[in-house]
Amino acid sequence: MASSVINEFGPDSGGRIKGLTIVKPIVYGNIAKHFGKRREEDGHTHQWTVYVKPYLNEDMSSYVKKIHFKLHESYNNPNRIVTKPPYELTETGWGEFEIVIKIYFHDPNERAVTLYHVLKLFQTTPEVSSGRNHLVAEFYDEIIFQDPTALMQHLLNSAKPLTNEVYKHETDIEARKEQALKAILEAKTKIKAEVSEYKEKLKEAKEKIAKYKEEIAKLSKSQSTLSMT
Repeated sequence: MASSVINEFGPDSGGRIKGLTIVKPIVYGNIAKHFGKRREEDGHTHQWTVYVKPYLNEDMSSYVKKIHFKLHESYNNPNRIVTKPPYELTETGWGEFEIVIKIYFHDPNERAVTLYHVLKLFQTTPEVSSGRNHLVAEFYDEIIFQDPTALMQHLLNSAKPLTNEVYKHETDIEARKEQALKAILEAKTKIKAEVSEYKEKLKEAKEKIAKYKEEIAKLSKSQSTLSMT
């Protein structure tokens, strides 16, 4: 389907549409489950799945051609390619490392997007949540298409629902966004108060300097008068 649409628009993808911005929110991260003990044959302690999925209920395959997951070099064939949803891969291991995720699009004129995700097996940060049997490290991001081609606009707008069922994520993204916004607003209020305090201190310092300069000037004038007498 995508190839026929590409042929329809031609090699230049129909030209770029100036002033148009299309945003596609995504969620990426990993789920990890502990074996309960270290596996004897390889020392692995967890099974994990790394993934990229749409934030909204839509099939990304209408505009995503493939997703490249670059694993640690210790894995056999560390370069894994997934060409259809779900865009995920499952492995086992014992340690955490950075996974490079590269998203390619059907439009050959659209540059690939690169994400970096640190595989989480243990709860060490507030963004990581753990349930009874698994751990989740999930993050929200947005792919912004600025001045897309006519082809890319068509592909982005033709995404169909991924499922007819209730579409949910492992974590409550909206709640996390609200918490982040609240933290930002609190930080702004705190910074504003600190800036106001520093301005007041600066004002006092300038007044003291002006007073000292005035006193020094008076003292200098007094000394000049004494030397003339």
